[in-house]
Amino acid sequence: MTRQTHQACTSFLAGKLATIDGSPLIARNEDNGVAIWPKQAVVHPATDNPNTTFISKNNHFTTTLPAHAAHYTAVPDSDPSEGDYAESGINSHNVAMSATESAYTNSRVLGVDPLVDDGIAEDAMVTVVLPYVDSAQAGVKRLGQLVETNGAAEANGVLFSDSDEVWYLEIVSGHHWVAQRIPDNMYVVVANQLAIQDIDFDRPGDFLTSTGIRHFVQRNHLNPDGNRFNSRHIFGTQTVFDAHYNTPRVWYGHKLFTPSAFENPTDQELPFIRHAERKISVPDVAELLGSHYQETPYDPLGDGTETERHLYRAIGLSRTENSHILQIRRHVIPQLAGLIWQCFGNPAFNPYVPFYANGDQLGTAYAAANQQFSPQNPYWAGKLLEDLSEAHYHENRQLIADFLKHTQSLGIQRVTAGDALTANDDASLGHFNAATAQLFATEIENQAGKLLCANAEQSQLSFTMDQNL
Repeated sequence: MTRQTHQACTSFLAGKLATIDGSPLIARNEDNGVAIWPKQAVVHPATDNPNTTFISKNNHFTTTLPAHAAHYTAVPDSDPSEGDYAESGINSHNVAMSATESAYTNSRVLGVDPLVDDGIAEDAMVTVVLPYVDSAQAGVKRLGQLVETNGAAEANGVLFSDSDEVWYLEIVSGHHWVAQRIPDNMYVVVANQLAIQDIDFDRPGDFLTSTGIRHFVQRNHLNPDGNRFNSRHIFGTQTVFDAHYNTPRVWYGHKLFTPSAFENPTDQELPFIRHAERKISVPDVAELLGSHYQETPYDPLGDGTETERHLYRAIGLSRTENSHILQIRRHVIPQLAGLIWQCFGNPAFNPYVPFYANGDQLGTAYAAANQQFSPQNPYWAGKLLEDLSEAHYHENRQLIADFLKHTQSLGIQRVTAGDALTANDDASLGHFNAATAQLFATEIENQAGKLLCANAEQSQLSFTMDQNL
């Protein structure tokens, strides 16, 4: 298995007033260039290690870490040889982070501030930021400072949230970045583009940027709009590739949550921020992240023409390794607030399993070594289930839909039960997480068995038996 340097993902963010229960949400599909790249889900306990130097295995990015690291969760690659790629997690301060949404900076900008070979990159971001921040805005500032000081090796988008705020940061060049707070009543869908639009420098509570970015843009004649500062226009790209690979995913997300918008899937001016026409729930976000343009001619599994079905890149993919919805709830005590809805494999076919972020484990199977296939491992079980589900998708659509509905209900039931625990210390929550993991493992195994039996009946190596034999 060979890692692809640029991973292609789809991200979602929603403010607290946009969701059905008042919880800020951030979510993302971590997609790889290959279909199989095993992941784990782990818990890092709080530590005190003064004068710790971090050196990336990927590109030798180096920084000195603060002495105290908070408890945090992560979803790293099982093979750490090319870097942590911790990707997503929640810390004990109830700060959630997801990194990264890979993006592209235009040639004008890279000509005057190129990316830095040993700058900070996706592989290191969660590891060197999440354990050391106590708010979403602090996460933005810490990552931004690292970009300014060390440089960035990639153009990326990074998601942050806490119990009150949701922020999206974009690294737009070798040393510059912009970030916007998502309004409480709005949502965002991002798909491998620099997406933030107009920056208002007079509103520091809603916009943060690198030092001197306005002077940098002015000095190098980078602003095509004159008297406005549209970050997407200044730093981003608008190519045929964007129109077919990126913007259709944003269009479909808007179609789900703002159906009256009547947008075009290849429109390169789709708004960064949208108002949802109904309150958004965790199952709604799961539907988005597992979507493949259902009920449109562009569904690769649908009834469109050969050209239509392969025109646009879908959201839920066979290359989705880790899909997560990170929820910081406001109506429970802080110890119970952080919920990780974790899915391995394509969420079109796999469930999101709820874990309490403050537990001391997410289940031993999730943290186990898994570079080789094992049907008992959550990553491999998810990959097996997606393969069985896609094999005869049309014949098994109802079976798949029933399974996803059932496991969504089961997840909510587990959270309800967990919230009622009389003991909610780290160990008790970890024990509860482990029981949840085992329960969902059984459900996934049962679903795989049903699909195996259903698919066997669809085999082309079959025949009609003579009833007289």
